[in-house]
Amino acid sequence: MSTPDDVPDGAAARRERLSALWGADAVRVQAYLWRHTDPDTAQDVLSETFLVAWRRLDDVPEPALPWLLVVARNLVRNAHRAARRRRTLADELAALAASAPLPEAAPEALAVERDALLRGLARLGEREREANLLVAWDGLAPSAAADVAGCSTATFQVRLHRARRRLAGYADGTLDAPGTAATTALRSAASSRRSA
Repeated sequence: MSTPDDVPDGAAARRERLSALWGADAVRVQAYLWRHTDPDTAQDVLSETFLVAWRRLDDVPEPALPWLLVVARNLVRNAHRAARRRRTLADELAALAASAPLPEAAPEALAVERDALLRGLARLGEREREANLLVAWDGLAPSAAADVAGCSTATFQVRLHRARRRLAGYADGTLDAPGTAATTALRSAASSRRSA
């Protein structure tokens, strides 16, 4: 078992340098982060900033504060981009959920059907989902929807056909994620037909 006296001089010097950086600059980096993000994110980014400093300790110049602030700024930007992507996805799913009409049937059956359709839409590729939504929810004719999608009417018709077929498969459970039992059963049935 090693003791602090057994630690190589290089490792001790690195720890001392990081401790000195923390003592000199952590409060100022944290103040910068509080101005640019919420307190919880600021605390996480402060830790990440000094983790980057530890990993790249040989690259940290003197004075270190400007370098640390650049690292913190980049980490804040990354955190904001990730949060923006999460919000965009949540907003798109909420918009899809809000625009789905509620047919007249038993509430629990409607909830199950609506959930299956929304999950199916979320699993479609972007082009297929857009094709379905342009026609089914925006009420566009395929030729007008093709203009919006930036493709020919024939190409759009193919996308729409594939999207409807996949969505129906997701909704009724005959088409599932790769590797699931339904997909495996479909593949084995198709291969047995080919071999027969």
